[in-house]
Amino acid sequence: MTASSSGMLESTDDRFFENRSWTGAWVACALIAGMVLVLAGMGRRFWCECGSWVPWSWDIWTAHNSQHLIDPYFFSHVLHGVLFFWVLLWVPRLNGTHRFLIAAGLEVGWEILENSPLIIERYREATMAVGYTGDSIANSIMDVVACMLGFWFSSKFSWRWSVGLFVVSEIVMLITIRDNLLLNVLMLVTPIPAIQEWQSR
Repeated sequence: MTASSSGMLESTDDRFFENRSWTGAWVACALIAGMVLVLAGMGRRFWCECGSWVPWSWDIWTAHNSQHLIDPYFFSHVLHGVLFFWVLLWVPRLNGTHRFLIAAGLEVGWEILENSPLIIERYREATMAVGYTGDSIANSIMDVVACMLGFWFSSKFSWRWSVGLFVVSEIVMLITIRDNLLLNVLMLVTPIPAIQEWQSR
């Protein structure tokens, strides 16, 4: 590792969060508002059909999963923000605001794609989410917020904290729900029957 790359890893870029201009924040809100309109146009419900306003649902095997504000996969979206921060940090000529908005845009784009019939069916066929029917709009909004929180966390602390958060989150999710970000991506791209069987026990 060169001295310049080492310095980049040790330092963080807080300029978005220290900037007194609220332009970036308004653009991020506009991205989320646009996502809401698209998801509504796709026929997504705003909230869980159960009608209960409990903000969380921790059992991934029920119809409540991905329908309330927070579920176990909230933490995977936090890790999206962590990854986006450190990957975008290596892209030249981007300031903190640019990186933040690109990360928000990527997460918004994923939420829209994730709720498309193609990806929903892929989840049902290739992953443990056999009963997955897509996210509620409220859940998608919170997933984007989770990504932003992960981005903010990585902007405030060194790369060691980001690695620690990533490792701890992945291990806890693996133990508690037999799934995590890495397994989710792996199974979505290249399903492994043995893993799918283990997850379904």
